[in-house]
Amino acid sequence: MKPNRNPRMFMAVVLVAVAAGASGCQTVKPWQRGTLGDELMRPDRDPLGLAFSEHVWFSREAASGGRGVGGGGCGCN
Repeated sequence: MKPNRNPRMFMAVVLVAVAAGASGCQTVKPWQRGTLGDELMRPDRDPLGLAFSEHVWFSREAASGGRGVGGGGCGCN
């Protein structure tokens, strides 16, 4: 039995893949860096939310701490 090859479906998949790949990069201009360095852009600006996220991470993964450090909980870096 010969597989059904639909060129229209293939082109749609290729178009979606190209659009997804092209939309992921953005150049930051020098005058926009001040906005990115703002306090609101920091992920750790809310200590209570950070503590809650750490608790959820610990409960789910059985791992504590290690934020920003490579490696897993197995001791291998």
